[in-house]
Amino acid sequence: MRVRDPGIVAKLAEIRVELRQGTALAGLTSLGIGGTTDLLRIKNHKSLPDLLKLLDANHIPHEFLGGGSNLLVGDGELPWVVLQLVRPEPDVVLDGNFAQVDAAADLGRMITFCAKNNLGGMEGLIGVPGTVGGALRMNAGAYGMQIGSYVREVQLYRAAGRKIEVLRGDQISFEYRHTSFAPDDMMLTVILELPSKPFKVILEGIRICNEKRRSSQPLGQKSAGCIFKNPPGASVGRMIDELGLKGLCVGDARVSDRHANFFVNAGHASARDMLTLISDVRERVQKTYGVSLENEVVVWNA
Repeated sequence: MRVRDPGIVAKLAEIRVELRQGTALAGLTSLGIGGTTDLLRIKNHKSLPDLLKLLDANHIPHEFLGGGSNLLVGDGELPWVVLQLVRPEPDVVLDGNFAQVDAAADLGRMITFCAKNNLGGMEGLIGVPGTVGGALRMNAGAYGMQIGSYVREVQLYRAAGRKIEVLRGDQISFEYRHTSFAPDDMMLTVILELPSKPFKVILEGIRICNEKRRSSQPLGQKSAGCIFKNPPGASVGRMIDELGLKGLCVGDARVSDRHANFFVNAGHASARDMLTLISDVRERVQKTYGVSLENEVVVWNA
């Protein structure tokens, strides 16, 4: 989808939205997969209602992009534009045990900044790529913790009402890799309440988590993290491994040799390659274990 109308282009500039025409989303996703469309970078949260009103009036469909770390985007020319927040400076403001964080903030950078100020609790997420907004939407978690436990307030753009709202943490449902946010809601800022911990203690927790990740995950390769959600009481990675599917390939889409629930782009994989691999593995697990796997990776028009 391309924005070419001079009137729309002028209006975008007026409301401080940067238009980047013909952007390849493969360069904005951790999988390195994705077709081409126009990217609209939002420099001011308050411009969102005006921007969406403009897009609606001109029948321009859209998707919201965070850090692109849990996402599989379709190939070719994409049928919608992409909206992305521009990270402000500063992107984290502390007040005692409370951290107000912009949704566009890098998750690992935010955790490190809080740790240096003796605020911990989220050490398990230090190696998870992507933005705070993306972690919030998926209720990211690792090693016994999840971000939802620390959420006290979220400011978001609610697409259903076409306005910016504020929700208390207890108004949001946080479950395993799932939240009550609508798919077209856009996270803007979050207030986290984090426990006080000495910096040295937090660093030791980070070190332990990083060692676990290095020993079990394909770090340094293009992936979207876990492809499937773990069913209650079961491990998808273990099931795929027991089926002998590590290393299984479709084109350059490959089941990781290190962690069977990570599928990597080993070269120039297409979305079609990755989807075919996902479907193949899902069918084999269903046939052998009678378990219907649910995607953890988000798929856009692939």
